[in-house]
Amino acid sequence: MKPKTVYLAFCILGAALPLWQFIPWLGQPGHTAMQFVRDLFANRISAFFGMDVIVSAIVLIRFVRLESARSGIQRWWLPILSTLLVGVSLGLPLFLYMREARLEEIASAGKTA
Repeated sequence: MKPKTVYLAFCILGAALPLWQFIPWLGQPGHTAMQFVRDLFANRISAFFGMDVIVSAIVLIRFVRLESARSGIQRWWLPILSTLLVGVSLGLPLFLYMREARLEEIASAGKTA
């Protein structure tokens, strides 16, 4: 299977699985941004995962900016927006999909030149 196809499959999983847990949480009365933070840091294990994802998101956003400029990737803001709205589980495979598509584009342009 081509890497681009694998990354697209991970995009679907990376969006579906977190939202499967988050959307029902949103539907419960009384949930606010403050409650989200309280729940995220409710204990040391959840705080561990929360901190891990926050750091990973910051690193991913920086990587997307640098690699997009270097590779000439258009719409670089889509993986960043995906990371902020869903999480690293969507932002990273989306960026890798876009990067793979750009590399294929460059390779096919080199073959025709």
